[in-house]
Formats: sequence, C-alpha cells, structure tokens
Amino acid sequence: MSKQLVILGGGESGVGAALLAQQQGHAVFLSDAGQLKEKYRRELEAAGIAYEVGGHSAERILAADEVVKSPGIPEKNEMVKAIRAKGIPVIGEIELAFRYKGNSKIIAITGSNGKSTTTALIHHICTVAGLDAALVGNIGYSFAKQVAEDPRPWYVLEISSFQLDDVQTFRPEVAVLLNITPDHLDRYNYIFDNYIQSKFKITQNQTAADHFIYCLDDDTITHHLSLLTLLANPLPFSMKQEVKKGGYIKGDQMMLRIQEERVSMSIYDFALKGKHNQYNTMAAGIAASTIGIRKEKIREAVNNFHSLEHRMEFVAMVRGVEFINDSKATNVNSTWYALESMSKPTVLILGGTDKGNDYSLITDLVKEKVKAIVCMGTDNSKILAAFKEVVPVIVETDSAKKAVNAAFKAASKDDVVLLSPACASFDLFKNYEDRGVQFKDAVKEL
Repeated sequence: MSKQLVILGGGESGVGAALLAQQQGHAVFLSDAGQLKEKYRRELEAAGIAYEVGGHSAERILAADEVVKSPGIPEKNEMVKAIRAKGIPVIGEIELAFRYKGNSKIIAITGSNGKSTTTALIHHICTVAGLDAALVGNIGYSFAKQVAEDPRPWYVLEISSFQLDDVQTFRPEVAVLLNITPDHLDRYNYIFDNYIQSKFKITQNQTAADHFIYCLDDDTITHHLSLLTLLANPLPFSMKQEVKKGGYIKGDQMMLRIQEERVSMSIYDFALKGKHNQYNTMAAGIAASTIGIRKEKIREAVNNFHSLEHRMEFVAMVRGVEFINDSKATNVNSTWYALESMSKPTVLILGGTDKGNDYSLITDLVKEKVKAIVCMGTDNSKILAAFKEVVPVIVETDSAKKAVNAAFKAASKDDVVLLSPACASFDLFKNYEDRGVQFKDAVKEL
C-alpha cells in the first residue's frame, strides 16, 4: 500500500531510506534542517525525490502517513515532538530496510565498543567462505540503499543504540552484543538503564530459531539477561570460564563449540592484537560457526584480516617514534582499550566534544603508560582537571597539525604517539574520519 512517507534527515541513512521508499512505490519527501552533501543531493535529484534543506516545513511533514527519522536526530528535537504529538508513526531506516529485505538473513552486531571491527571481521569471514554478504549499517553504507540497489542473501549489519531506538519488528537471525559501557548518555537523560534497554532491543523480536551471542564477562549484560525472558538460543563467550555452547579462551587457545562443529585456534594466530580484540574475534568466530561456515575458513579469515582505518591503525614510524591513529575512539572506554594494548611509553592525544566523560576510568592506565598528554579540542578543562596530578606534561593545541608537532616533541625514540581522543570530533573536525585523516596528513609532514 502506497504511503506518504517523510524522511527526516538527509545523511547516509536518510538518503538510503528515501531511495528504498520510492522504489517501493511510496510518495517520498526528505527534509533536513541543515545542508546536504553534494553526493546526496545528486542521488535524490537523479531519483526525482523532492527534498528541502535549511529547515522543516511543518505542514508538509505533519501530513505524512509515516516518518523515517535519522538516528542522529534526538527525541527532544521540536519537529520530532510535533510528529509524536500528532500520533504519526516514526521508524528508522533499519526498520524500513528490514520490511523489504525479502528472504535475506541478517547478522546484526551492537555494543559500546568494538562493533565496527567485529562487523568488518564477520563480513571478512563470510567473504573468505564465499558467502554473498553485504556490509551495511552504522559502518558506513546504508542498509536501505543496499536493499534498494543491490540486494544480497546475507547482510552483516553494524547497529548503534540510536538505530535500535527506532526499530519495531526488526529481527536478526544472529544478534551479537559485545559489551555495554556508559556512552551517549546525553541522549538517554543520563540514565544508564535507558541505554542498556536500547542495546537489548537487538534481541527483542528474536525467536527460538535465532541466536543471541553475548559476552559472559560483562556484568551489565549478564545482570540484564537475568531479568529477561530470552527466546533466542544463547551463545555466550568468555575469557574467565569454559562454556558448553559458545566460545571461550583458555590459556592461549580459543575454543568455539557450536552444534557439532568444534573450532580451536591459537590466539597468537589472530590478526587482531590486544585483549579486547580476542573478545571481538571470539564473537565473530561464533557468528560464523552459527551460520555453518567451516572451521578452516574461519581460521584463514581470522588470520589474514586487516584492521579498519581509524581504529588502532599504524600510520608511520618517524625517527623511532610510532604513530597510531585511533580516531574512532569517541568514548573513554574505547581509549581504555587502546591504552590497555600499548606496550611502549605513550604520548596520548585526547580531546574534542565531551559526551559526559568520566576520565577516572582511564586514570590507572594513564599513570602506568602515558608520559605526556596533548589536548586537541576547543575546551580542554575537564582533561586538565582529570590528569594534571597524574601526567607530568600536558600541552593544549587546537589543530591536528599542532597536536602532532607537540606530541612528536614530547616523544623519544621507541615511544608511541597515540591519537585516541575519547571524545566526539565536532568541535574542530567534520567527523572522526576527518580527524583521523588530518592526523595522518600531519604525521606525513614531519
């Protein structure tokens, strides 16, 4: 049945939703309070989709049968409040794509940290095994656009809490929940439980035919699970105990036990290093086993995977100083994981738009591993207050170039300069990718 569909927000997910909705015969109008990127304008115009920028036409929007809201737009937005007040159904792009995916199957991955790496690794295993799967969602390519333009039998979907907030019937055959730590609390009225509920929406529509893969060592997850009636098959993973079904690491061996297939592998053969990546690799291995990928293929893929750009990415060695780009670390926990895997004295570049950060989480690691901090933001007062007693050298800068120069000056041979900001990037950069690219460019100029 054809509907009047309004798309709120014209980023990757909004434009993808508009293209899919139009393809499915709906009358589509896209509205963005800001400006659209040139490539998105071109896509909408080529498809003949009506759109507006620089504000919302309330009358036209409130005449919609349904609204597809971009994940970046919060509930407290005035236009969203008006839509809710009128009782117009609101969904997200993920829900829209799910509606039209046909018989395709979904592996969905969420968590506060590690989801992009795990999603990319699962997709890599699928590719190595010859499975026709698309990599979609929060990792950069819209699920809806993929369904519209190039449908596949499998979708490996990274999904954020903001995207999960707007799902209703969405049901992945395999759901992965890596961890839950306080993040984006500004969007959840600073109530951690609201954020936890949001993450668990990944399993709310799952049935006994589906699988739910989760970290048994995460107290927040296990506590919340004890309050839930889980319908999906539970597949936990752990480093602290052996599990009958799921995965665990004992000594230096990873063991996966799913159905009849048993997979064992040395952690020294993992392409991804660091303890947090052992968790990510277990989760990916279980997901692959669950859908019947052979152990030889899982081993091969885990062994030859390359990590993502802007996530613990080696940039260069300059006069004995190693530079690592972890610009994707937009919260304190991500930075904790980065520091935890450092084995050399570290100069840490921190800062940006604060999301209610609690820096005490990394104080011990900073004490142990960090010789200097370079702040890269417009307001560094919270970082200065948190670390002035802990680190002997703290320098303030307001650009990637200045930050890199200051860090290089503070570093000695055999040190690491680590960009792991623990903050969003919107004060000085377009996004974390832009921040990472400017950092890498500045390193290359040294």
